[in-house]
Amino acid sequence: MMIKRHWNLGTKLLMVGAPFLLLIFMATVATLWVSWQLDGGAAAVNEAGRMRMQSYRMSLSIGTRETSQLPEQIAEFNRSLMTLRQGDPERPLFVPWDTDTNQHFAVVENNWTAYQARWINARQTSFGDLRADTVAFASHIDAFVNSIEVHIAKWTALLHLLQISMLASVVVGATVLLYTGYLFVLEPVGQLKQVIEKIQQGNFDARVERVSSDEFGTLADGFNGMAEHLQSMYKNLEAKVAEKTVLLKEKSDRLESLYEITALVSKATSLDALAQDFAKSLAKISHADGVALRWSNQGGQRHLMLAAHGLSAGMIDDEQCINTGDCHCGSATLDSDFRVIPIRDDASAPLKHCHKAGFETVITLPVRLHQHLMGEVDLFYHARITPTPAERSLLEALNSHLASGMENLRLNALEKEAAVSQERHLLARELHDSIAQSLAFLKIQVQLMRDAIKTRNETEIAKILEEIDAGVRESYGDVRELLLHFRTRTNTEDIEPALATTLQKFEHQSSIKTTLTMQGQGLPLAPDVQIQVLHIVQEALSNVRKHAHASQAWLDVQQQPTWRFEVRDDGIGFNPDTDQFDETHVGLRIMTERAQRIGAQIEVMSTPTRGSSVILTLTPPSHPSTTNAARMDNLKADMTATTA
Repeated sequence: MMIKRHWNLGTKLLMVGAPFLLLIFMATVATLWVSWQLDGGAAAVNEAGRMRMQSYRMSLSIGTRETSQLPEQIAEFNRSLMTLRQGDPERPLFVPWDTDTNQHFAVVENNWTAYQARWINARQTSFGDLRADTVAFASHIDAFVNSIEVHIAKWTALLHLLQISMLASVVVGATVLLYTGYLFVLEPVGQLKQVIEKIQQGNFDARVERVSSDEFGTLADGFNGMAEHLQSMYKNLEAKVAEKTVLLKEKSDRLESLYEITALVSKATSLDALAQDFAKSLAKISHADGVALRWSNQGGQRHLMLAAHGLSAGMIDDEQCINTGDCHCGSATLDSDFRVIPIRDDASAPLKHCHKAGFETVITLPVRLHQHLMGEVDLFYHARITPTPAERSLLEALNSHLASGMENLRLNALEKEAAVSQERHLLARELHDSIAQSLAFLKIQVQLMRDAIKTRNETEIAKILEEIDAGVRESYGDVRELLLHFRTRTNTEDIEPALATTLQKFEHQSSIKTTLTMQGQGLPLAPDVQIQVLHIVQEALSNVRKHAHASQAWLDVQQQPTWRFEVRDDGIGFNPDTDQFDETHVGLRIMTERAQRIGAQIEVMSTPTRGSSVILTLTPPSHPSTTNAARMDNLKADMTATTA
């Protein structure tokens, strides 16, 4: 039995192209060898030409009796003879030796020996025959060169023949390969393209005829199998499309429901509004006849009705607050799960409100977040239903969104409460550090006034009145500054407008001229950091107004590489090393506390009679989490201080 050999496409193309590749390779090797011979022969011709030139140079040296360079010329001529005889493969240089070239080279060597004996070694005094002997000697060298050039001409003709044969091989090989490619590749591809076009036109009975056993034969079998599978799938396509359409519609409805609840949760501003809107939306999404949203107390003993939809007023009043265990509704625990309760088949429940209202099925879902039970959602149906896994998953997802929304509302409320507490603490500290100190001073002055009145010391009374008047004016200024501080707000990321407004108010209040200078472009400061910076700047300006006796103040702001705020004046200044601040000079302590709250540093520099300077240096946080962390630390610190 004969076994039929199957050749693949690569083997076929290799068998067709291998002879031409071998022929081209051999022609290329032959061309390189001939080129090598031509290079060597050309180098030999050049070297022989140099010998002819050397002979004329020696003749000139002998005829002019300038023999100083003659030994070097003789040695150079001998080296050329040796090079021609032995060859030089590095250049390359070699003589194509045959009988003719050997004879001519032997004549050159003999003539060279005779030439040396007569004109170099014999030291002639008469040079009449020197020119004729040199010409004769050079003619023998020319004959030797001609014999080499004959070989070069033969090699050149051979090289041209090889190039023509290589070109012919390339043309023939390309023609054969193109025909073979068309026969083995393009024609099967064309057949496959025709069948594909028929299938695109709806003719699923079209098939590719297998005409070879190579890869295209395998491709034809695979394509025919795919066409058969496609034909069988197309027959059932309408049913599958309808099935997928229903599934897609279901997923689209689920996604739309999730979007609706997500938007509802994000827009909710109060728990009551969130509960009412969620109950209405859930009734529409779940097609429930009634919905009840219950809030569980901390211990889980009672469930309060937050919102209801589709339930009667009597049922809402009766179940406004139920104890855990009184009914299947309101019995959710931390470990409870999705439950479907058939009402008609269950007569053990103490409360019969669902039965009286005509409901046959109740679905309860616990509302919990992070292992914390927050309440329960109850869905009421007048018919018996069994939710599918997809419906159950959707309801649980919606409940999860509800729990997140309720938790966000709780956290927002706590944050607002903490913010109010912090503002109250800041106000109390400002009052304590400014007005309270002034009032304590006034209280002491009032007591001194009483003593002075008793003793009727007019001079002391006048002095104390002046101090009381100064204290009242100081308290009035502190109150105005506090009002200015607590009205300070930043509405943009750029702090420059707020700084400019602060300086304008300071000028109006103190009649001291101010100048604002901004340098560089840095990352914007967080809003809470901007507020603290503005308060520090205002406190520094307040110290200028109270103590500096200045006529002008400057605020220089540098944004790169770090934020740097400098408030300086041209006032009387002070000596930081010797001057001690009493309890009425609390501005620096307030500024230091504010700077520590935002991770900044305060530096005070002053020279007597030459003004003062307050420098605030801080680095903007590189990530929002840094600001949030600092804000929480400040909140904790303020709450601790308030408690203390």
